[in-house]
Amino acid sequence: QVRERLKQQVVEMKEKFPGFRPGLAILQVGNRDDSNLYINMKLKAAAEIGISANHIKLPNTATEADVLKCIASLNGDPAVHGFIVQLPLDSDKPINTEKITNAVAPEKDVDGLSSINAGKLSRGDLGDCFIPCTPKGCMELIRQTGIQVAGKRAVVVGRSKIVGAPMHDLLLWNHATVTTCHSKTSTLAEEVGKADILVVAAGKAEMVKGEWIKPGAIVIDCGINHVPDSTKASGKRVVGDVAYSTAKERASYITPVPGGVGPMTVAMLMQSTVESAQRFLEKFQPGKWNIQYNQLTLKMPVPSDIEISRSCIPKPIDQVAKEVGLLPDEVELYGQTKAKVHLSALNRLKNQPDGKYVVVTGITPTPLGEGKSTTTVGLVQALGAHLHQNVFACVRQPSQGPTFGIKGGAAGGGYCQVIPMEEFNLHLTGDIHAITAANNLVAAAVDARIFHELTQTDQALYNRLVPSVSGVRKFSDIQIRRLQKLGINKTDPTALTKEEVNLFVRLDIDPGTITWQRVLDTNDRFLRKITIGQSPTEKGFSRTAQFDITVSSEIMAVLALSDGLDDMKKRLGRMVVASSKRGEPVTADDLGVTGALAVLMKDAIKPNLMQTLEGTPVFVHAGPFANIAHGNSSVLADKIALKLVGKEGFVVTEAGFGADIGMEKFFNIKCHYSGLRPHVVVLVATVRALKMHGGGPAVTAGVPLPKEYMEENLQLLAKGCSNLNKQIQNAQMFGVPVVVAVNAFKTDTKAELALVVQLAKQAGAFDAVECTHWAEGGKGAIALAQAVQRASQTPSNFRFLYNLELPVIDKIRVIAQQIYGASDIELLPEAQEKVTLYTKQGFGNLPICMAKTHLSLSHDPEQKGAPTGFILPIRDIRASVGAGFLYPLVGTMSTMPGLPTRPCFYDIDLDPASGEVNGLF
Repeated sequence: QVRERLKQQVVEMKEKFPGFRPGLAILQVGNRDDSNLYINMKLKAAAEIGISANHIKLPNTATEADVLKCIASLNGDPAVHGFIVQLPLDSDKPINTEKITNAVAPEKDVDGLSSINAGKLSRGDLGDCFIPCTPKGCMELIRQTGIQVAGKRAVVVGRSKIVGAPMHDLLLWNHATVTTCHSKTSTLAEEVGKADILVVAAGKAEMVKGEWIKPGAIVIDCGINHVPDSTKASGKRVVGDVAYSTAKERASYITPVPGGVGPMTVAMLMQSTVESAQRFLEKFQPGKWNIQYNQLTLKMPVPSDIEISRSCIPKPIDQVAKEVGLLPDEVELYGQTKAKVHLSALNRLKNQPDGKYVVVTGITPTPLGEGKSTTTVGLVQALGAHLHQNVFACVRQPSQGPTFGIKGGAAGGGYCQVIPMEEFNLHLTGDIHAITAANNLVAAAVDARIFHELTQTDQALYNRLVPSVSGVRKFSDIQIRRLQKLGINKTDPTALTKEEVNLFVRLDIDPGTITWQRVLDTNDRFLRKITIGQSPTEKGFSRTAQFDITVSSEIMAVLALSDGLDDMKKRLGRMVVASSKRGEPVTADDLGVTGALAVLMKDAIKPNLMQTLEGTPVFVHAGPFANIAHGNSSVLADKIALKLVGKEGFVVTEAGFGADIGMEKFFNIKCHYSGLRPHVVVLVATVRALKMHGGGPAVTAGVPLPKEYMEENLQLLAKGCSNLNKQIQNAQMFGVPVVVAVNAFKTDTKAELALVVQLAKQAGAFDAVECTHWAEGGKGAIALAQAVQRASQTPSNFRFLYNLELPVIDKIRVIAQQIYGASDIELLPEAQEKVTLYTKQGFGNLPICMAKTHLSLSHDPEQKGAPTGFILPIRDIRASVGAGFLYPLVGTMSTMPGLPTRPCFYDIDLDPASGEVNGLF
């Protein structure tokens, strides 16, 4: 009856909450036959009822720490509602059973064995605890008799923590007068004879005699004992603690052994699991986070970013992780406010549906930026803290170069920030430092290899590359791959011919073709061109080289586009660093450095978890340049976030620069490799930038805005909306609905904001809304969030802009003509040579990543608005083969910024007393 009732309840749960199932976990240590039997009974009952049961089996070599770690993981798993540890623990190592049972979260302790549940039972809090399954089953059997418990005299024989003691408490709080007896009770027969209700759990065969029992009593026999019986094949039979044959003549009701209390114990375990699932549903909806949001105290005028950041106390990051459904062993804490998330989370959630995918981009900006990061944070705060949707922001990690240079930090601003902002803008968890180390290891390997090949014979190189250890030579795995690439299918180092040795040991790098540079995460203009190898020990081998900023390293782009450790390792190995004198590409794998790079990057691949001012979760991961790279945060962060938010949730990511650059690369490169399909584009526009595109004077960082930007000018604004119209069209080319976010500044008039909204809708935007999130936090982006929700419900007919099989020149032309408005392209001789070279080397089918100015749709930063009819010059083309794209260079640009006259670091200081960072990021 109990099982049928539970089965129906589970069906009703599934109907009300599709996809939901009560979850039971059974943790076993060792391999005892009796435990295996009991567990199989439980698993069978769970399957019959519709409970999702998971049997976790640890070996008998498991330590106490192993068991506690497993318990911590199950405690944090939202899919597990009931959780039992099968006793006894069959381990070779000493394990404290009390410590283990108390480690189980009380709200999941369906065995009712933890001290907290036992304590609640002993004081009568029956509605707020789990009762051990055997006493609970006994009580259900007593109720089935129809005899009222209240006022009856009850006797419990046995005082164990599992049956006797909780049975006493349960009868007592059901208003029986209860006596507990045990093996030392001197008047046991007399006490038993007084019982209207008798529960025996002493563990002694037929200890209670039939003649002791009061006529008409209810007898519950919990004992399971084996006694000799020559008539049985096994030579023994099972009996209870009560002499059944005589007791049944006096009792009104009696449970048989076996087949009485045992099946009820299993049924009660199932009932407690279903009850736990019901409690879970009362607290949380499946897939709906139970998240604590921070209440903002808004001030006018809006204080500085650092002051706002400091005014808000962030939640402990392990709390944020728990709120969004991450398990404890999936989170690696870096202090109280940041953590790394293990990729195992993605594997665990692989069958979960993805949420809605939103990309924030912008019109062509002024040098000051138009607030994409602020809008991204404001939108997620609105969706989460105000509209109570599951939502994640996924943003890039900023480089320390611009942080200490002219741009400052990138944590958003006003009441829309990722916090703590100083952690966000500085070292974070060291990912950029790992990229610096990995990149420079490759650079060192390139020059060292050239040097050694110039100064050694083939045999000397071979002896050093494949040394004899204890008289035995052996190829490493990476050397086997190189041999296979050369078409040499040999694994015995002594079997190579002289010609094969020559091919194997000589990469024969042409120094003039080296494209791999050293990097540093600091703006330093004096490293843009350097000479290396000037020490006498380098024997005259010197060459001109340069330093780039770390975030421009191909390894950063590899990190951002990888979808796992294996994929990252393969991409790292494919990175082309130069060409040989025969014109063949030389890769990191050829240098033998792939494995070392993967080791350096093994932690950097884990996304970093932080939070916004209002307590919504943020992944901060990867920060590739938006010109020579694709300018988007990591694929892995997006994929994990999309699983965590669930089908009805939202993931909001940001694409660097304007829609013509960051958004185009988001679609054609990032979405190509991730396989993800976006639902909505949010296009950020400002009155200031649109006036600039209408012909307003130049906007320069660090210089007060000209009066044209401080006064209402509808004509100038309307003219500048040509850029907005073009960027809306650019987004629509990919088949995704566009919502325009008009980021309002205090100098904007109502008429100006209304005009932008009107013209955006006329240009084909799904919606356009005014946003005041900088001054009001999520509250100021509620209208934007609601528009995004509506847009996400419309059909998205996503499509790529070009076919990868097109020739390289044609792919560049498609982007130039359709996205930028050019009439055609012009390849300079060096670029034409690279097209021929890369096509010959087999890289012609890679996506295109245009490296051009972000300050204009054209190649000329002075051309504002939406220019047309121009010829786009392609100066050169380079390859990021590991990342997976070719990047044409449009005009000149530096990959190592310089410091201005007055860098941002003038305003940054440390308070020695408190250890706090002061100043403005």
